[in-house]
Amino acid sequence: MTNSPTGAKRSLLPLLLFVALFLGTGLYLQSQGVAYAFYQLPGPVAILPALVLAVWLYRGPLNDAIDVLIRGAGNSNIIIMCVIYLLAGGFAAVAQATGGVDAVVNAGLSIVPPSLLLPGLFIISAIVATAMGTSMGTIGALAPIAVGLAQQAHIEPALMAGALLSGAMFGDNLSIISDTTIAATRTQGAEMKDKFRENLKIATPAALLTVLLFSVLATTDQAAEVKAFSWTGVLPYAAILILAIAGMNVFAVLLLGIVLAALQGVFFGSYDVSALGKDIFKGFGNMQEIFLLSMFVGALGEFVKQQGGLRWVADGIDRIANQVKLAGNKAQQLAIAGLVFVSNLCIANNTVAIVISADVSRDLAEHHQITPRRAASLLDIFSCISQGLVPYGAQALLLGASFGLSPWDVVTQSYYCMLLAVVALGFVLFQRQKHA
Repeated sequence: MTNSPTGAKRSLLPLLLFVALFLGTGLYLQSQGVAYAFYQLPGPVAILPALVLAVWLYRGPLNDAIDVLIRGAGNSNIIIMCVIYLLAGGFAAVAQATGGVDAVVNAGLSIVPPSLLLPGLFIISAIVATAMGTSMGTIGALAPIAVGLAQQAHIEPALMAGALLSGAMFGDNLSIISDTTIAATRTQGAEMKDKFRENLKIATPAALLTVLLFSVLATTDQAAEVKAFSWTGVLPYAAILILAIAGMNVFAVLLLGIVLAALQGVFFGSYDVSALGKDIFKGFGNMQEIFLLSMFVGALGEFVKQQGGLRWVADGIDRIANQVKLAGNKAQQLAIAGLVFVSNLCIANNTVAIVISADVSRDLAEHHQITPRRAASLLDIFSCISQGLVPYGAQALLLGASFGLSPWDVVTQSYYCMLLAVVALGFVLFQRQKHA
């Protein structure tokens, strides 16, 4: 099939329809005062009209169009990514059921000096999010504690919410079981351990600056209340982090994590092993939305790719990047960062933004000698920056509801995301060019 420029542009219409439906519905419902407006129309439902339009616009028999849809949804990278989502969800659910989340939270609180509650909360939420692989799960677990700490220690609620959001986004960005990490590495063909190390070089300076800033902004002598916990609850999280960084296959890491979490609960807690199957399945269910949406976006992306839309977008971004006079492939790295950042502003979901941006990003990386680990790192970092700064994102909305604040008040205190943006841009612009 010969792809004309007109056909290539037309192939992007379904994707634009998805964005318009998802974003437009959220904006309208928010104007009507509906709580969690951007999550009232689930992504997997919002994308269905776009898929119908893609099939209708396809120049060929209906059966051929359906074949394209199935081929995209069943792409090996998409299926592998979805299986990892399920295993990550299973581990998170079992670890929570066996007391792992409570153990990590209270272990952190037990070692934080009272005068450093604000930076301490940032560090604790960063550790919990890295262990759990979800910013929303971290906020859900820690927000009630953070609200109580703010009242107890007379700390400005917006600052406390900003510290919690900052730490949650740090962990979401770095965690090897985060759906953003899974999406970024699988779509760019990068190893998890390589992407982790790449991110760590950028995230560590930003995190240290954030700790310093929160230390200056607020201090208190009021000690936090620490509930009883067992250090053994931390072990499954520590094990999967160490094994993943060491290079063990991610499937093996997550399966082992599920087993370790269950054994920890049985031998050192009161976990009933007969509930293991139900807990794993509950974790699978928690990943249902991103599982379905990843498959549907894969299907939509296949239509775009088949009809030349991907090539047209990549060429356009490439032309713009080439007009920016920067050494080596820095302009193309900024193009990847900008693409996923803007995509997330439209979608308010960092994983979906990565999946949408993935094909164009990989194309740019392959044509300009950008390594897979750098491309994956840029996608993950700039999607998380955007997600941590949008007042209509789920994280800001949940924190706003928990603290009784405007979501805008929350994101204006999200200092880690602001500092991460500065550090990441500096890293791209001023790093010596080798093989990025």
